[in-house]
Amino acid sequence: MAADETAGLVVIGGSHAGHQVAIAARGAGFEGPITVLSDERELPYQRPPLSKAYLMGKQPREALLFRPAGFYEDQGIDMRLGVAATTIDRAGHTVTCDNGTVLPYRKLVIATGTRVRPLTVPGAELGGVHYIRTLSDIDAIMAELDRVKSVVVIGGGFIGLEGAAALKTMGRDVAVVELADRLMARGVGKTVSGYFADHHREQGIDLRLSTGVESLAGENGHVTGVVLGGGEVLAADLVIVGIGVLPNQEIAAEAGIDCANGIIVDQFTQTNDPDILAVGDCAQFEGRFYDGPLRLESVQNATDQARTAGATVAGEKKPYDAAPWFWSDQFDLKLQMTGITAGYDKEIIRGDVAAGEFSVFYFKGDKWLGTDTVNQPSNHIASRRLLDAGYALTQAEAGDEGLALKELVKAARKAG
Repeated sequence: MAADETAGLVVIGGSHAGHQVAIAARGAGFEGPITVLSDERELPYQRPPLSKAYLMGKQPREALLFRPAGFYEDQGIDMRLGVAATTIDRAGHTVTCDNGTVLPYRKLVIATGTRVRPLTVPGAELGGVHYIRTLSDIDAIMAELDRVKSVVVIGGGFIGLEGAAALKTMGRDVAVVELADRLMARGVGKTVSGYFADHHREQGIDLRLSTGVESLAGENGHVTGVVLGGGEVLAADLVIVGIGVLPNQEIAAEAGIDCANGIIVDQFTQTNDPDILAVGDCAQFEGRFYDGPLRLESVQNATDQARTAGATVAGEKKPYDAAPWFWSDQFDLKLQMTGITAGYDKEIIRGDVAAGEFSVFYFKGDKWLGTDTVNQPSNHIASRRLLDAGYALTQAEAGDEGLALKELVKAARKAG
């Protein structure tokens, strides 16, 4: 406990998780001062629309904000924009900021999120090479689009494919280069990967799988092409890099907080220091939906962990135990995922893959791990509810087209 009587809650990071912790703590009855430090100069905003609606000009800037400035003022939440935390003094219970300010804390929550994994090939520093992470990243891309005809996206994960779909819809020539032999390999199974690959090709995207990037070519300091591993050059007026992210855990590690692939927390989002918590993309935890440590990059995780952290800060222990879920919108396809399906050995398919309306249930042995749905939102919602209830879905039930999943949800609720 800090000696300073003015010490309250300090949140490092104005992310989805960061601002939600502040709101949740206040809602759970925390009465002390709350300060949120954000190294961005924007009020907390939604990131999922950046690579889709915002990039395409379909969502105005102000609509991205979670809350207006007045909301935080009314809640007594001090939003300090453009201010980054630099060091944590655990013994003194203080945080030092890059502007020289030293803030005392009673409880500290680290919600620093992730940063993009940089491309390290020759030419990566050329103008016209962009990443998709922040609002300013997208603004920089949009500022160049008038002169752009050809785009190469490096990375066939969710962010890269969402950007590729948006830019193709906007009339650009788009190629996607992916080192793995299938799309979204870390997140979905083979059937879904194959379907999305076919759909992107049908939309006119030049898709290169099992292909590496050797370098970027340029003229007068600006990118002009992407040199592939075999020597072929893809023309590019603009390059988008989406090859993953890294957790921002350095400030925690330097303070002696346990870290691995993220800041290690328990079911109440507490670190090895009970007065310091971590939430969101930067936090690593263990739970009932996956054997071993896990770090999730999702809106669901950010929201639910933040609520748990807010309760913990307010003195109420509510363990984080929600079924993970994710989504990705690409062209006219809504991909929704629930559960952690890595390591599956069997897929059970419902629906019509060719028609673009289907669900894939993943099993490891007899254990149901989770479900991916394409344009079948009702199956996604039912799968989430069944996972949350701990329902042991069988392969026979998954494959029975005549058995509505919502009926299983009703049964699971009665049993619970």
